[in-house]
Amino acid sequence: MTLRARLLILLTALLLLAGIGTASVLHASERAGERDRTQAGGPPVTEGRVVLTDPGRAVFRNLAWGPHRDEIVTVPTGDPDAPRTASGVKCLRFYAAAGTGVCLQAVHGTMSDTYRALILDARLKERARYEVPGIPSRARVSPSGHYAAWTAFVGGDSYAGTDFSTRTAIVDVRTGAITPSLEDFRVVRDGRTYRSPDVNFWGVTFASDDRTFYATLATKGKTYLVRGDLRSRTVTTVHSDVECPSLSPDGTRVAYKKRVPGLPADAPWRLYVLDLTTGRETPLAETRSVDDQGVWRDDRTLVYSLPGDYGTDLYTVPADGTGTPHLLTRAAISPAYVN
Repeated sequence: MTLRARLLILLTALLLLAGIGTASVLHASERAGERDRTQAGGPPVTEGRVVLTDPGRAVFRNLAWGPHRDEIVTVPTGDPDAPRTASGVKCLRFYAAAGTGVCLQAVHGTMSDTYRALILDARLKERARYEVPGIPSRARVSPSGHYAAWTAFVGGDSYAGTDFSTRTAIVDVRTGAITPSLEDFRVVRDGRTYRSPDVNFWGVTFASDDRTFYATLATKGKTYLVRGDLRSRTVTTVHSDVECPSLSPDGTRVAYKKRVPGLPADAPWRLYVLDLTTGRETPLAETRSVDDQGVWRDDRTLVYSLPGDYGTDLYTVPADGTGTPHLLTRAAISPAYVN
């Protein structure tokens, strides 16, 4: 083959690649434009005031396509399909309690994204920000509003796999003091200090005493519910096969997702509630696999997300194992309730 022929082939290949690249950019731009356009039949959303201390409100991340997608919105708790009031604040994960919010955000860069956690006041104004070392996964605020926690993936992208690592941080929002990783806490299992290089934590949920919290500990292929103590900086194993715990408002039960043998590898979880006094496990009526850290709407009802047309929808199910699941609202995730 002559040099001229080789150059022509190279030039043709470069032109082809350039054309493919341009088409990909245009397609991505078109898809992004679609996300910003309101779709017929979707939940109505308008800009307005969102305050985390307004009683009787539900606050969550809006997933309806349109100019307010990914913004924190609010609706009356008793009317979840009412028109949504959008805040203008965008979050990947969100939670709020007692006038304090935590918002996990992506910061889009030229080559890659970075992530951060914002501590918000009752009017969603930034009080502090912290770097997050990976893709945000879970977020919680203590009932007092004094502490916030978040979990990020720093390797892998799914709890269903085994090749992943997490970092879970807790911050005192009053002082700004932060524990960057729960791996700094002493682990107590069977009454003895436990050490292993593969320890991972995720899914913090706080008690009302500004000291106690619960979380998932993973090690040696097993998961455990652990009870943490912010003063002694220890975590103690409580129960096995617990992931993404959520403490009930009365502090007596933990809702969680549990891996059930025989289910598909990509959909392995069922929702359960654990009585912390008796150790009794109760399977809930939701039979679909739930990859979420549920939220207690009250002491009787659990709220959680499942895949939907816009990304995810919110569902409810009784926390005592009775009843049936019900669709709460579409195109929503990361709910919090202001009582």
